[in-house]
Amino acid sequence: MNSQVKEIFEGFLAEKGLKMTRQRQLILDIFLKKEGHLSPEELYLLVRAKAPAVGRATVYRVLKLLKEAGLAHEVDFGEGVLRYEHKYGHAHHDHLICMRCGRTREVVDEAIEQLQQKLADRYGYSLTSHRMDLYGLCPACRRKAEKAGPPQAGVDISARL
Repeated sequence: MNSQVKEIFEGFLAEKGLKMTRQRQLILDIFLKKEGHLSPEELYLLVRAKAPAVGRATVYRVLKLLKEAGLAHEVDFGEGVLRYEHKYGHAHHDHLICMRCGRTREVVDEAIEQLQQKLADRYGYSLTSHRMDLYGLCPACRRKAEKAGPPQAGVDISARL
């Protein structure tokens, strides 16, 4: 599949009058090897470890190009930083996000997908895409919060989350 992604990206670049440089190739290769939700800074650090001459701006530009080419999907988990995940060849999924530690879990539930389609049909919408992010506490953070006990009067509970 990585060879297909590379072909798609090279074709996309050619349409824009750009070339597949060694730097773009390296950034693409590293991005494709990492599953999950990478911030541009995390990707930059991985790239810099292999090629210190590659600049931060180059990594950001390549991520933007990957998104435009339909190969990467941008996600915002409300932490003040955009993250990127693979799009091409990856099935749709939703996210469970821990508000305390930031742990993210990808989930798929066919019943929820069917309910979303029913809702769209009811109102005459033709869905082209959707995204569902659920926020809460992961099991480990929930256990920590339960051990801390109930909040005391005058204590800001959000600091405990």
